[in-house]
Amino acid sequence: MPDARWQAVRKGMRRRRRLLAQALGPPAPRTGPLPAIPAQPGPRDAGPPVEPAPRLVPDPVFLLSPVRSGSTLLRVLLNSHPDIRAPHEMHLRTLHVHLDRDFTHQAVRELGLDREELEHMLWDRVLHHARCRGDHEASLVVDKTPANTYLWPRLHRAWPQARYVFLLRHPAAVVASLTARRKDPDTTAIHGEVLRYAEELERARRALDGVTVTYEDLTADPEHETRRICAYLGVGWHPAMLDYGGQDHGEFRPHIGDWSEKIRSGRIQEARPAGSCAGLPARLLEIAEAWGYAVDG
Repeated sequence: MPDARWQAVRKGMRRRRRLLAQALGPPAPRTGPLPAIPAQPGPRDAGPPVEPAPRLVPDPVFLLSPVRSGSTLLRVLLNSHPDIRAPHEMHLRTLHVHLDRDFTHQAVRELGLDREELEHMLWDRVLHHARCRGDHEASLVVDKTPANTYLWPRLHRAWPQARYVFLLRHPAAVVASLTARRKDPDTTAIHGEVLRYAEELERARRALDGVTVTYEDLTADPEHETRRICAYLGVGWHPAMLDYGGQDHGEFRPHIGDWSEKIRSGRIQEARPAGSCAGLPARLLEIAEAWGYAVDG
């Protein structure tokens, strides 16, 4: 056999042995830190468009809001409804699918899938699991993770029938709350964080169908506001929603929601005054006015 041809055969045999060893052996251990998770979803995998797989939960509800805007309070009010399951923050954006072998991309493509759609299937399964927990399967499941505000284009792509609750709070109050919560707060960084949330929430409100609620109205008249939300979601209002302290909502812990004494009290407490708007970025003041808030002083 000519040398060139024999070399090609040996090269093919080596590649076959390598692929067989990969397939039969354990996954290679991950080295180094986990990759940073971008705020915005990245581009889809290369290849033809992928048809979404059937969803176990075709119409989840996503509560979009800035941080420190009362989303945990609204979460437990919704979770007090017998037909609504609203668990702690689920952080779907941090649940990833890793295609471990160099031939795995081809394998899932043959199934009409890609990495992003595999992640959507995983997220869908998590939502379904949350909806089915407890003594009965709820009609609706709500994810209230604030970081979903950055993820809304992908959520809309994954669940075209999803519904959205937009929760607003005076930006000056959000800034004050973040400043009080953090050690050695960086005012400039906090302003930038609140502005990024506000800008993205405004984009979502313009693009998506949903119901908008303010934290101030929710705490001042919780029955009226929860009735509005229930009407949008297509479920009857239930008086248990006003007594969240009498229900089991899981442990209040850092990283999965608010854990302050205020939320632990089990009582709906009126919102604190927003305070001064002095020093807020001009664009944040514009958004506050667009949301109907006073920006004097």
